Amino acid sequence: MLIKNTRAIIYLQASMYLAGIIGLSISSTQAFFQLLTPFHLLSSFIFLIITQDKRNTAFWQFVLTAVSLGYFVEVLGVKTQMIFGAYQYQTTLGFKIFEVPPMIGINWFLMVFCAGVLIDQTFKSDKNIILKSTFGATILTIFDYIAEPVAIDQNMWTWTFGVPPLQNYIAWFLVAFVLLFAFFRLKFTKNNPLAIALFIFQLIFFGVLRFLIYLQG
Repeated sequence: MLIKNTRAIIYLQASMYLAGIIGLSISSTQAFFQLLTPFHLLSSFIFLIITQDKRNTAFWQFVLTAVSLGYFVEVLGVKTQMIFGAYQYQTTLGFKIFEVPPMIGINWFLMVFCAGVLIDQTFKSDKNIILKSTFGATILTIFDYIAEPVAIDQNMWTWTFGVPPLQNYIAWFLVAFVLLFAFFRLKFTKNNPLAIALFIFQLIFFGVLRFLIYLQG
C-alpha cells in the first residue's frame, strides 16, 4: 500500500512541477503561480514526511535541525549581510518573520534531505561521511547556481548589487555540508523514493525556467 501511495504522490508532484513551469512562464498567470509557491513547498514537505519509512527520533532530530538551522542562518544572513552577501527576501516565498520567510527553512530541509537520499542510495556501500557530505554539498551549490537567476526572476529574493557574490556559493557549500553531515550521521532510514523524484523534479523545474530566461536575453 505504501509503494502504491508513494507512486501516486510522485505523479501528483510531477504534475504540480509541470504546472509550475507552465504557469510561471506565462506573464498573465505568473503572479498567481508565485502565490502558490509556499503551498507547493509545504505540500512537498508533508508528502516527504508521509512517505518516510520508520520515522524514528533521529529522523525528527534531522527535520528539526535542517528546518531551524536553515531558517536561522538565513536570518543572520539577511540581518548581517556577512554570510551569503547583501540580499533581501521578496514576496513569493510567503510571509516573513525577522525579514525571512519561514518557508526557507522548509526549503533547506527539502534540498538537503532529497540530495542526501540520492547520494546515500547511489553510494550505499561507501561509509565515508565526509566524502559523501562534500559531494552532496558540491551538488547543492551547483544547484543553487542554476536556481539563482530563476529565484530572482520569480521575485523570491533580490541581491543588493544585482547578482549573487562568490561568498553566497561558499556559504551555501558550508551550510549544506553541515546539514548533510548531520543527515548521514543520524541513524534513520534513508530510502525514500519520493525524495529522489523531488530532487529530479526541482532540477528540471529550475533548469527549464533558467533556459527560458536565457532565451529571453
